[in-house]
Amino acid sequence: MAARRSSKRTRRRSNRGRRRNRGRFGFLYKALSLVLILAAIVAGCIVFFRVNDVAVSGESKYTAQEIIDVTGVQQGDNLLLLPRNQIVKRILTQLPYVSNVNLRPSLPDTLLISVTECAPAALVQGGEGWWIIDARGKLLEQVSAPTVRPDLAKVTGITALLPTAGTKLAVAEEEQTKLSSLTRLLTAMENRAMLGRVGAIDLTAAARLTFLYDGRITVKLPLVDEKVEAKLEGLERAMESIQDNERGTLDLTRDIGERWYFDPE
Repeated sequence: MAARRSSKRTRRRSNRGRRRNRGRFGFLYKALSLVLILAAIVAGCIVFFRVNDVAVSGESKYTAQEIIDVTGVQQGDNLLLLPRNQIVKRILTQLPYVSNVNLRPSLPDTLLISVTECAPAALVQGGEGWWIIDARGKLLEQVSAPTVRPDLAKVTGITALLPTAGTKLAVAEEEQTKLSSLTRLLTAMENRAMLGRVGAIDLTAAARLTFLYDGRITVKLPLVDEKVEAKLEGLERAMESIQDNERGTLDLTRDIGERWYFDPE
């Protein structure tokens, strides 16, 4: 009887051992299968999905071919392993008028490039000439004189330091506040589609800025003002009450809510 019990216990231990072994081998088999599947996927991505075509949308200043040439992407490059950050950086630095780039693979063999371009906003002096900037202060292009772009506002009171196309406008330390006020004003004007009506912008004064509007109204604003959008809304309301043939100075340096002051010539 004792021998039979011992034999049963031995068989049970043996069965448990076989089940544990099967469990271990099953786990190893599943892990190996997963590794092989992943390896096959990676190998497929490397071998297949090669660049055969590059499609560009949104271009206007630059041709599609100019944008493609700057990317450095060659036919046959792996579509899924392209250095996207480097490509975007190349486009933004070498093509200054581009403000935003979106890269997207379209399987099996096409790279889609979508670009958004900067809108010229004003002219600032720097180096040996004048520079076109966008509303956020990006240097777009050097021109010999402001007369080359009479449609853009000529900014005085700040000077660009070491200007280079594709970089942000840099100024002396004492002009940082003026630069911030300028970009804030230009951005607000761009949002309200007012840039085309703005002439010279003067930042020479210590506490205010002035600009010519519609070629006949000199507008005064505080140099440091977080309520630029509201001030421009006040300008639009004031223009509704100013006669089309009137010239003069519009003072918007007071707080929002107070009456503006127009001094006709």
